[in-house]
Amino acid sequence: MGFQTEFNSVCKFNTEQELYELLEYGMTKVVKSGFRIYPTGQRVIAYTPENQAVAIVEVFVSVAEINFQGEEVTSVEVKLIRKLTEEESRVQTELAREMYFNRSQGPTPS
Repeated sequence: MGFQTEFNSVCKFNTEQELYELLEYGMTKVVKSGFRIYPTGQRVIAYTPENQAVAIVEVFVSVAEINFQGEEVTSVEVKLIRKLTEEESRVQTELAREMYFNRSQGPTPS
């Protein structure tokens, strides 16, 4: 049992529902498996399940616990700071593919 540290610049949503709630209501809760550390107050780039950058969010609450099924989980609440522009989304998506998601598609034609 131990803590896994998340990258401080990435918040990837696992489902479209989580992303919808963020964009519609300005706040959402995400549950991740395992104990993870998400620093509260940290602003990060939010990504869709398809690894597309969509917004800047702030980690509002982070609670690591063992649930009633005996599983280690971390609940993270994030609030929307702002949506990214098309250009910001394109640039952040390309950077994340290379740095975090380990899939570079080469330069995008201008």
